[in-house]
Amino acid sequence: MKLNEVLFPTDFSSASDVVGRIARDMAKEAGARLHVLHVVHPVTDPSLAAETLARVARSFGDGLRMETALLSGRAARSIASYARDKGIDLIVMGTHGRTGVSQAILGSVAETVMRLAPCLVMTVPAAVLEKRDAVSAAPPAAVAARPCLVCGGPSEDLICEGCRTRIRAEALDQKREAERPARRGSAV
Repeated sequence: MKLNEVLFPTDFSSASDVVGRIARDMAKEAGARLHVLHVVHPVTDPSLAAETLARVARSFGDGLRMETALLSGRAARSIASYARDKGIDLIVMGTHGRTGVSQAILGSVAETVMRLAPCLVMTVPAAVLEKRDAVSAAPPAAVAARPCLVCGGPSEDLICEGCRTRIRAEALDQKREAERPARRGSAV
């Protein structure tokens, strides 16, 4: 199988740094162009993301054909659309390993990309990322703190831990309320 175009979608998390090194190594070995993509939420200021994307691309070093792109929209759909438009042969992305309510609320970008992608998708599980990151001698790319999409406070992920916890609690409360409509209706 010949790889000409490899796509690495990044959310700038520390786990994404490790996936980026894997994608870079695969692209170098195959002699392929590496596409580094970041998707910002439509209501987010893209200026910080543009600077961080450029920093991530520079961290991959020389000797690699590379293209960067910054898109606005829904992450999974934007990634799949970019892959289709650019003739991508392989998407390399990490999974955060969310399960249960967290995945139901926040969704899984990797899972949706796998369903929508017009090409092969290689997902690197969170457990592998942690293991490889622990033994890696390469310094991680600088990750700038960015605002949480919910509260605007500094966060390495899209949503800070405090907001994530609050979202989970609200979802559980809503689920409990949805399961009790008969009690409220019988009181009338």
